[in-house]
Amino acid sequence: MSKKMVALLVLLFSAPLIIYLLWPSDEKRIRKLFREGATAIEQKKTDEMMSKLSFNYTDEHGLSYLYLKEGSVRFFKQVGDIKVEYSIRGIDIKDTRALVHVEVRVIAGQGQERGYIAGDAAQPVKMKFHLEKERTTWLVVRTEGLPVWF
Repeated sequence: MSKKMVALLVLLFSAPLIIYLLWPSDEKRIRKLFREGATAIEQKKTDEMMSKLSFNYTDEHGLSYLYLKEGSVRFFKQVGDIKVEYSIRGIDIKDTRALVHVEVRVIAGQGQERGYIAGDAAQPVKMKFHLEKERTTWLVVRTEGLPVWF
């Protein structure tokens, strides 16, 4: 057997193992979704923030995807210097659904004033995010505990 053939066989048999080890887990993908979502909010990037939500999004306040998008545009015009602090307290994954428990604090400024708009120094807002997996992407389909700012 030639060296090329041996190298090809080694690559062929090791490729699935390498892909398995390097492919991010669902938990890592969910953590990345929250990290990117928080950054999008801090940078007031509505489209980037909305890309983390399903078009079928709903919540306990009756907000839909479109209402949340329009409300966030108005909200971002009113406030500045947004800082999102969050802590993921638990991720429960079952097939293509996940429930994520998160503690959130949001600080923002309006004019000369700056303060907490969600949670405070002593007590964060406790939220639940319901996610669904579409192909390899996790999206938020429902929230519980969302403070309404707009």
